[in-house]
Amino acid sequence: MTTVDVAAHLRTMRAQVPLVQCITNTVVQQFSANVLLAAGASPAMLDHEADAAQFARIANGILVNFGTATSHQLLAADAATAAAAESDTPWVLDPVSFGGVAHRTLHIRRLAWSHPTCIRGNASEISALAGAGAGGRGIESTDEVDAILDHAGRLATDTGAIIAASGPRDAIIDTHPDDSGRLLLARVAGGSHLMPLVVGTGCSLAALTAAYLGAVTPERAQDRFAAVVTAHVHFAAAGAVAARTAEAPGSFAVAFLDALHTVSEDDLAAVDVTVETVERTH
Repeated sequence: MTTVDVAAHLRTMRAQVPLVQCITNTVVQQFSANVLLAAGASPAMLDHEADAAQFARIANGILVNFGTATSHQLLAADAATAAAAESDTPWVLDPVSFGGVAHRTLHIRRLAWSHPTCIRGNASEISALAGAGAGGRGIESTDEVDAILDHAGRLATDTGAIIAASGPRDAIIDTHPDDSGRLLLARVAGGSHLMPLVVGTGCSLAALTAAYLGAVTPERAQDRFAAVVTAHVHFAAAGAVAARTAEAPGSFAVAFLDALHTVSEDDLAAVDVTVETVERTH
């Protein structure tokens, strides 16, 4: 695979209108829901253990994010991911602040080895989860994506998940479908320097990733890597479009939601995307 038909995946996602169960932090719930709606998906912010398993069986995709982890959310995540395993529902783990707080770190580590479809975080979170760092500073990364590619590759191999590390040039890594021990590596550059100044952009990218994964039918599981790449391209394209008119974080947040909704195939094509096969390091 050297290319991804992002326009086709966008059309599929919007035609499917995937239902995304979001077990996510309270700071970003509204923004994440708005991102999903603007992009063409359907959000469901259900994060109580009494509902989680039942809803996970009807959702198309699931997001687990422990940014403001409560006891209810921890139990809900366990229930939802167990149900996802039974129904082959794709789910995304966002390891917010992994390595910073002991209880959260233990829970995230256990879930990371519970067969998530994708693990999406910043460079520090991905590196720490791979056992090569201590984590970042809260939601902020103290590492560069280029410096943690080997760690991300090992994490993909060890967990079986697609690994997405966000930064100025995102990296998406998956084990190669030919079982050769090689890896697929996609790089996505674009967006805007204002994106880190809007709370919830990273968390909502994880939600959008769950939406794109949810639009892939189980018999087309080989398309999941391309779906994750497309989520990142959609985000980058919307960020670039929003930056044309926005000059500060407040106006950017509004313009970004608009751009997610109106992004064109030409906007997607303008994003710098590369896909290559790389050798796995040990």
